[in-house]
Amino acid sequence: MNFLGFDIIASGLTAQRLRMDVISSNIANVNTTRTPEGGPYKKKIVVFQEKLRGLISSPFSQDVSVGGVRVVGIYNSKEPPLLVYQPDHPDADENGYVALPNINIVSEMTDMISATRAYEANINVLNLSRSMFLRALDIIRV
Repeated sequence: MNFLGFDIIASGLTAQRLRMDVISSNIANVNTTRTPEGGPYKKKIVVFQEKLRGLISSPFSQDVSVGGVRVVGIYNSKEPPLLVYQPDHPDADENGYVALPNINIVSEMTDMISATRAYEANINVLNLSRSMFLRALDIIRV
């Protein structure tokens, strides 16, 4: 593996870490009914894009594009807030409904598990790549 491989792994680690941070923020704000922008907190969504750096030719397959992943942006969800009847809540409207964030905890926890597994997979690839690199150095020394 060349050093380009380590760059690809690092981009995946960075992207998944940011995704986990955003999901954590969503979970932490599940009950936030007031924000500086006004209204309830809006769920944040991380959008990834493939980052191409070039092609690697292989005798066993067609040319493969490589480069990793990058975060294109963090966007607010377009879903409307959840309206819950709580007439005693300080943010209730004249009908007694409170606008709560459009966050589903089960969905967020599923996304967190997915991001964690992707992060762990990148760590495993990093460790295996490092081992292969060190083994190649040992072979050269002999």
